[in-house]
Amino acid sequence: MKKVIKVVGAVIYSENKVLCAQRSENMSLPLMWEFPGGKIEKGETEKEALIREIKEEMKCDLIVKEKITTTDYEYDFGIVSLSTYKCELNKEMPTLTEHKAIKWLPLNELSNLNWAPADVPAVNILIKGEN
Repeated sequence: MKKVIKVVGAVIYSENKVLCAQRSENMSLPLMWEFPGGKIEKGETEKEALIREIKEEMKCDLIVKEKITTTDYEYDFGIVSLSTYKCELNKEMPTLTEHKAIKWLPLNELSNLNWAPADVPAVNILIKGEN
């Protein structure tokens, strides 16, 4: 049985646009787009993990709001269980540290990007306006 990797992703809103992050060439799923975030560490809640990961990855603070969805996707390396949350920036703007690029896009342009498979259900929910 494959290992289940629990991760969180931030759907960060600012001025009616959403932050999209492109994975670097050195990461798994190179150059695919995702909602930034990362693995949940032992003893952390999903929201605590999200705040920590965004602080580490993008040097900014989040206000975590409601959950959008949880999706399980089986990759060759394991099963990723991704929980995405609607978020807002607290003060600082994100800084690129691990990702190749970031873009702020309106919801109707999200489908133009090549998303990592685990992120696709959240993208579809956002596009349909269910959240």
